[in-house]
Amino acid sequence: MYVKGVNLGNWLVLEKWMSPGLFDGTTAEDEYYLPTQLPKEIYEERIRMHRSEYITERDFTRIRAMGMDAVRIPVPYFIFGDRAPFVGCVKELDNAFNWAEKYGLKILIDLHTAPDSQNGFDNGGISGVCKWSQEPEEVEFELSVLERLAERYGTREGLWGIEVINEPILEDMWETMHVQERYPAVDPEKAAGSKPNTIEFIRQFYLEAYDRLRKYMPEDKYVVIHDAFRLKAWKDFMREDKYKNVVLDTHMYLMVAEMAGCDQTIEGYVNYVKEHFEADIAEMEEYFPVICGEWCLFNSLAVGHDTKGGQTVLNGQEGMSEEAMSAEEKKAIYRAVAKAQLDAWKKGSGYFYWTYKMLTDTVNTEGWVGWDCWDLGRCVDFGWFPTRE
Repeated sequence: MYVKGVNLGNWLVLEKWMSPGLFDGTTAEDEYYLPTQLPKEIYEERIRMHRSEYITERDFTRIRAMGMDAVRIPVPYFIFGDRAPFVGCVKELDNAFNWAEKYGLKILIDLHTAPDSQNGFDNGGISGVCKWSQEPEEVEFELSVLERLAERYGTREGLWGIEVINEPILEDMWETMHVQERYPAVDPEKAAGSKPNTIEFIRQFYLEAYDRLRKYMPEDKYVVIHDAFRLKAWKDFMREDKYKNVVLDTHMYLMVAEMAGCDQTIEGYVNYVKEHFEADIAEMEEYFPVICGEWCLFNSLAVGHDTKGGQTVLNGQEGMSEEAMSAEEKKAIYRAVAKAQLDAWKKGSGYFYWTYKMLTDTVNTEGWVGWDCWDLGRCVDFGWFPTRE
C-alpha cells in the first residue's frame, strides 16, 4: 500500500483564511460563529452555494490527471444535519463517492471537528475552545457519527478508510502553539475550562472508535488514527491481533519545523526533513503503516520573512505584499522542499497534500504573498510540485 492523495480542505469544513469571502459582513473567525452573525436564509444559501461550486465533478478528473489516487475529505461533526444551526453535508459526500468511483479515486473520510473542539484551532470549528473530551455526551455523539459514516459508506468501493478524529491536541502541542493566544476565544465563558486532551483519553477513544467502525466497515478498509502530534507515542498501541489495517496519520509542516528551530534556508529545510520527518516515519513504519495526512510546500524563506510558524494577517501578523524573490528562485525553493518531503513520505505508506485549492486572492489582498503554495493546483501549474513522483 502506498497512497498519493490530496485534501479537499475548506469544502465541508470551513477555514476562513482559505475562503475569506464566505465570512463577508461578519467578524466571525470560525465556522461556529458564522451562523450567529448572519440571517438564517443568508447563512444557509452561502453554505449551499459554496459547497456546490467549490468542489465539483471536474475537480475529481483534475486530481486524477495530477497523478493522485485518493482524496482525504474533512467532514464536520454535523455532517448528518442533526446539529442546528449548521447545515448537514452528507449529500455532498455521497456525490464525492460517486465521482471518486467513476474516476478511479479512493476516499479517506476524515472526521475533522468535534463539538466544543478537540484542539482549539480555527479548523477544529471553534477557536480557543477545547472541551470536547470532558463532555461524555459529546464524546458519545462523535462515536455515533463515526458509526453512521461506517454504516453508510463502509462497503463502498471508493472508500479507502475513515479517520477517527483530526488533530486531537495533547499538552505539549497546546503549549508549543500557545493555542488560546493564537486562536482567541470569542466568548470567555464558553472557553472556560478548556484544556488539552490526555493521551489516556485519546487512546481509549481510538479503541472504542475502532470497534464502532468495524461493526459496519470490513477489515480491508483502513481505520486511521492521528498521532496527536506525538508520533512515537504509539509503539505499544493496538498490538493485539484483533486490530487490522490500522494506519497512523502524522501531520508534518515546515512551519512547525521552523517553530522547532529549523534554519530558514533550503539546506536547513532539506536537512530537517531528512533528520526528523524521514527518520521518524521510518522508525514508526515498523509498527503501523504511516501516512503524512497533511503537509505542503509552505515555508518562510519563500514568503520572504519569518511567518512565526505560519501565522497569517488573520493572526495579526504583518504579511508580505510584494514578492521577495524572482519566480525562478521561488521555484527552486519549492522544488527542493517538495523533493525532500516526497522522499521522506516514501519511508512510510503515503501522503495527502494540504490542500487541493483555496480561494484566498494572494495577489490583490495585502499580506498574502507566499501563501499560494498551499493550493496544490497552483503548485502543479507553476511546476513547483512534480506530478508523477
